[in-house]
Amino acid sequence: MKLWQKEGSINTEIERFTVGKDRELDLLLAKHDITGTLAHIRMLQSIDLLTKDELERLMEELRLIYSEVESGDFVIEDGVEDVHSQVELMLTKRLGDVGKKIHSGRSRNDQVLVDLKLFTRTELREVVELIVPLFEQLVTLSEQYKEVLIPGYTHYQVAMPSSFGLWFGAYAESLVDDMHSLLAAFKITNKNPLGSAAGYGSSFPLNRTMTTELLGFDDLNYNVVYAQMGRGKTERSVAQAISSVAATLSKMAQDICLYNSQNFSFVKFPDHLTTGSSIMPHKKNPDVFELIRAKCNKMMALPVEISMITNNLASGYHRDLQIIKESFLPVFEEIKSCLFISKYMLENIIINDGVIREEKYKYIFSVDVVNKLVLEGTSFRDAYKQVGLDIEAGTFEPLYDLEHSHEGSMGNLCNEQIKELMQDVLEGFSFDKMDAALANLLGKV
Repeated sequence: MKLWQKEGSINTEIERFTVGKDRELDLLLAKHDITGTLAHIRMLQSIDLLTKDELERLMEELRLIYSEVESGDFVIEDGVEDVHSQVELMLTKRLGDVGKKIHSGRSRNDQVLVDLKLFTRTELREVVELIVPLFEQLVTLSEQYKEVLIPGYTHYQVAMPSSFGLWFGAYAESLVDDMHSLLAAFKITNKNPLGSAAGYGSSFPLNRTMTTELLGFDDLNYNVVYAQMGRGKTERSVAQAISSVAATLSKMAQDICLYNSQNFSFVKFPDHLTTGSSIMPHKKNPDVFELIRAKCNKMMALPVEISMITNNLASGYHRDLQIIKESFLPVFEEIKSCLFISKYMLENIIINDGVIREEKYKYIFSVDVVNKLVLEGTSFRDAYKQVGLDIEAGTFEPLYDLEHSHEGSMGNLCNEQIKELMQDVLEGFSFDKMDAALANLLGKV
């Protein structure tokens, strides 16, 4: 079944090529297609394009189909082009001609736009809900190991003292900035395109404000041409936010791979969380973090991929946009799995609390010794020279009792302030509004 088909048939090879993976991927959009349709038909009834009886019958059946999606019983049948066609076909088979009325005032263009927006905001919420416990775990570890020193590096060279408190806390604060990116992407996503039809509006007296409220969107995509132009732009903005989270996880994974190696030995993991070698009995490999690193690096390429598909398209709909779904829809499961497993691994991390006492790290305290001399009255340049000569002469003595007190230093991590920053950004997401709207449409209130 094709909503656009009239008489005659289309070439099988053309159909296979143009449909692509839509039928498979559209299963991810099924619940959201039904939600969007529930809002749309309530609006149609309000402008007298459906009777109250027709609306009630359609809503009852749509809610039933929604439950079939949730239970895994919903399928897109052979020969049916996409999820929109499948839902309309099911309604028509079960209710007769009234099922054919649901498409009035909309196009598959704005239908897929609203499906993607509803899907994306739901997935963004799940990403946010996985970032929060990872953030909390990092802050907990930062506090737990704030007194344990480790070497800090510049140019991959031993540089100055750091601490596990600083290291864990750095990734916690990085997630705060990532959350800002996700909030911006959420706000771009959470605007209603429904009613823009094929990108040029409709001659029906649609009430787009009504569907905006029914679907729990924050606002409208007002200009109908821009609503269509948002296809691809929204995905790119979201992909950029996901890539920001991925960059944080990738860098942390790289650190852990280094710190877990025998050359560093800063951290390790229980044997059951590592893998081995087929020929080297001693190997305990950090495969989880190597895969996180690779998966996240791949995710960081997604904004560029979307840009390359969309950056030379004129305004209006183009079939090129269909291809974005193939990379965009699955990215959420990838980032969610990486967030979940990162927290799980960090819950089991084992810290080497004596690493800083190794002889090879004693010179990282040179700056602190210089600073101590300056505080005692020596000029910085003279103190620097004196410590340099002591190092060359082999008489340098490290200063293990450090006093770092400024904001964000080892002795003043400011984790409470970082937690407040995270709470502030979390309050910007309108998840409660989404929940209330969905409950209303599904008759759960």
